[in-house]
Amino acid sequence: MKTFWHIARILLGLVFIFSGFVKGVDPWGMAYKFTDYFNVWGMDSLTSFALPLGILLSATEFAIGIALVFNTFISFTSILAVLMMSFFTVLTFILALTNPVTDCGCFGDALILTNWETFFKNIVFFAFAIVVFAYRKRHHSGEFKPIASMMVISTILVFAYLIDYSYNHLPIIDFRPYKIGVNIPEGMTVPDDAPKDVYENTLYYKNKNTGEIKEFTEENSPWQDSINWEYESIDTKLVQEGYKAPIHNFFIETAEGEDIKDFFLYDENFTFFFISKNLDDADTSNIEQLRELAQYANDHEINFIGLTSSLPENVDAYIAEHDLPFEMFNADEITLKTMIRSNPGLMLIKNGTILDKWHYNDFPTIEEFEKQLKYFEVLGK
Repeated sequence: MKTFWHIARILLGLVFIFSGFVKGVDPWGMAYKFTDYFNVWGMDSLTSFALPLGILLSATEFAIGIALVFNTFISFTSILAVLMMSFFTVLTFILALTNPVTDCGCFGDALILTNWETFFKNIVFFAFAIVVFAYRKRHHSGEFKPIASMMVISTILVFAYLIDYSYNHLPIIDFRPYKIGVNIPEGMTVPDDAPKDVYENTLYYKNKNTGEIKEFTEENSPWQDSINWEYESIDTKLVQEGYKAPIHNFFIETAEGEDIKDFFLYDENFTFFFISKNLDDADTSNIEQLRELAQYANDHEINFIGLTSSLPENVDAYIAEHDLPFEMFNADEITLKTMIRSNPGLMLIKNGTILDKWHYNDFPTIEEFEKQLKYFEVLGK
């Protein structure tokens, strides 16, 4: 039993570490997931707590995992592990039954699981947590181990720094489809032999003689018997989701509703995307540096455009207020949040390939960008 206890402890700890780490290096990603939950459950008033809750969850998971792996503070952390696993097992069971969101976000964007897959995963590790808790006094060392304890505390402090860095800059590891090096058109491609969505239709017909409304499938519907039955309605349900391209719902739309994304995705020149999911919340601390960079791009035949989901009147007011020398277009808000974890942020592409991305705290100066251009020329990009 001792060997199994140690195996359960280490595996449980590694899962907690991985779950906490992938959330912690992308704090805004977890905040968006909490916001999704609050919205679907009618708890919009809690959305302002989404970011701190996401950071707290990732830090707690990581700390529990480190303590479990190093077998220190085990009495306390085993209790926390059981409490968290019991809560999330119940929660994911509810999510699997109701499916308000398709991905629970337990592993951020690093590993996407369905709600049922997450529930069954939680069942296994809930059992591990119970084993670790039940035999914690029998199998762990009762001695205080200062070296292990210091390693746990030091690792947690390093992780706290990584969270802070990822919040004030960009995630140190990008798990999303818009990471540097990705070609956007290729990411939008759906293979010809890819599985398609499968839908199930339930048809409702009204009996003209009795007034009864009865449901039918497509195979047994009385659509030919117009004497006795009258079509009432149809209910369509997705029973099996097909292949979805990593990049989808990407568009660059003009005020007239024209999608002009191909003009920029297939351009052999460099193109800057100024990205803001919501201009009302956009940070303006480096707006002058942004303006200078945009003017430099215009003077050197480099495309520079803005992408936002804000209303046209807000866009016009923002451009006028900050005297920005570029045009802004409409894009999907979820897509913009996925493209870059910064409001605003910058992305540089060429021939549809993402070359670099910048948080608003890291907008490059003209001198820095010129050095980067020389680097791209050496690489042949």
